[in-house]
Amino acid sequence: MTQTFAPLPATWDEQVDVIVIGSGFAGLAAAIEAHDAGASVKIVEKMDRPGGNSWINGGQVAAAGSAAQRAAGIADTPDLMLQDMLEAGLHLNYVALARMVAEGSAETAQWTTDRCGAQFDGRVNVLGGHSVARILQTKNGRGSEIVGKQLDVLKGAGITVDTNCLLATIFRAPDGRAAGIGVRTGYAFGSPAGGAIHTVRARAGIVLATGGFSRDLAFRTAQDPRLGPALDSTNQSGATADGLIAALEADAMPVQLDWIQCLPLCSPDEPGFGVSPGFIGGSTMPYGILVDPKTARRFVSELADRRVQSDALIASGHPAVNICDAYGASKSWWGLDVSLERGIVKKFDTLDALATAYGIDAAELQATIARFNGYVVARHDPDFGKLFLPDVKAILEAPFYAVRVWPKVHHTMGGVGIDAGAHVVDLDGKVIPGFYAAGEVTGGVHGGCRLGGVAIIDCLVFGRIAGRNVVADARVSAGA
Repeated sequence: MTQTFAPLPATWDEQVDVIVIGSGFAGLAAAIEAHDAGASVKIVEKMDRPGGNSWINGGQVAAAGSAAQRAAGIADTPDLMLQDMLEAGLHLNYVALARMVAEGSAETAQWTTDRCGAQFDGRVNVLGGHSVARILQTKNGRGSEIVGKQLDVLKGAGITVDTNCLLATIFRAPDGRAAGIGVRTGYAFGSPAGGAIHTVRARAGIVLATGGFSRDLAFRTAQDPRLGPALDSTNQSGATADGLIAALEADAMPVQLDWIQCLPLCSPDEPGFGVSPGFIGGSTMPYGILVDPKTARRFVSELADRRVQSDALIASGHPAVNICDAYGASKSWWGLDVSLERGIVKKFDTLDALATAYGIDAAELQATIARFNGYVVARHDPDFGKLFLPDVKAILEAPFYAVRVWPKVHHTMGGVGIDAGAHVVDLDGKVIPGFYAAGEVTGGVHGGCRLGGVAIIDCLVFGRIAGRNVVADARVSAGA
């Protein structure tokens, strides 16, 4: 396919080896690897601070065959993680991409500690759709633990993030190579675009890592009309499609843009991502039950993947109530105390009091819990096939805790097409020289549903690949 692109600037305002667009997990990983390979690096970010969604992310990292798993006696392999990813993704995943994530997961999780200094809390958790516990939790319960340490590494190398720089254009040379970018400096998110266009030539290449578009109401509803303004999003406000659109204008292949995930680990009683997901994901889902308040009955596995859970919740037409006992509450990853203070999670001395507070039939709720407790003892859920962790106990120990649950738009699985080397491909499926992408701005890794904990590792694995390849490919090209 023949495409006409914007003419190259007569002169460039600036030149570097590698330009990274976006400052989350993927962009910072790419910048570190490119620097370590000897390249000069410039990072641009449209918001007024670095980190994007990665900063507020829940800090859960899926890693198959990690040291923490081995210490806990958990048998796992990249092949098993890949199988879980494909099953959740409805086998719409680009297998070569998913395999890169699974196979690189343990080594890259270790890289965040060894190279960057990030710390994990030592536990190995499970999230819905995973067949074994393989989730590592950052020590502070947020993605900022990793992002902050990545920024420290780069600062030590003399590399900072140029904020308030909106990507306006990706320039391609007459031979098709991604040659550089135009950014609008002095940009203020949410205001009409202002400031001057600053052009930067990339001697080696460009890495696009601008994230997803969950907060871009117009763009997301164009892909899936069901995801209108009635659904909140967990994302920060800058999760919009401008970087993706710039890549599409530069002839990048769009991949699976209408596969958009909602997160069922959220409460409608707080805005955005909030503080309750650490309790819901760590306590009430794996150690408790999810009931429809109108029937007092379970209607989906509490550890089903996010697509299955969200679809079941939305089909019910109203929030469900997630319940656990004192033992389950003790397993919270983070957020319980503040969730109680804000009234998002509530504590009750009896199940009858809990039922009254949520308008649930108390006798039916007692029957549902008794039935579920029998499944816990048998370690078999004939109703919904819930995976029981080895330390799960029957729901018996007061006080009891409850939280209302409702999905929020969370992750956009679609984006630009890449190959296993993080090279962006065009509308003919051919690699665009000098153009790389990583993280949520790409499509194909997750297919129809992203498993929890796989977003961070996807960003980090492909960010590192992009950072290494942008330098290595340029050297090969120069040698040729």
